Amino acid sequence: MTTRQQGQDAETQVYDYLQQQGLKPLARNVRSYRGEIDLIMEEGDTVVFIEVRLRTRTDFGSGAESVTRSKQKKLIATAAYYLQQNKRLAKRPARFDVVSVSSQQNMDWIKNAFEV
Repeated sequence: MTTRQQGQDAETQVYDYLQQQGLKPLARNVRSYRGEIDLIMEEGDTVVFIEVRLRTRTDFGSGAESVTRSKQKKLIATAAYYLQQNKRLAKRPARFDVVSVSSQQNMDWIKNAFEV
């Protein structure tokens, strides 16, 4: 299995898990000129932008630790683009979550992982 396929599988597992936790899907793999957001879901009235990080090794830290300030800026810019395209969602509260998946399929869901 390629790294890309592993990443897609992890994203699908997170997608299914978050739906079981009550989140409702809005979009997957939203791209803009600045970057990509893996999952966009809603929890109650809140729009949730979700970055999924797969780590097969922990030598370089967890998946959550790999979401650098630079990556955060790209996620924020892409979220702004998405909200401009979906004006009905623009006035709702929003947050950024990170879900780190290990090679053992353990998930660490960090709500409100960073702020704008």
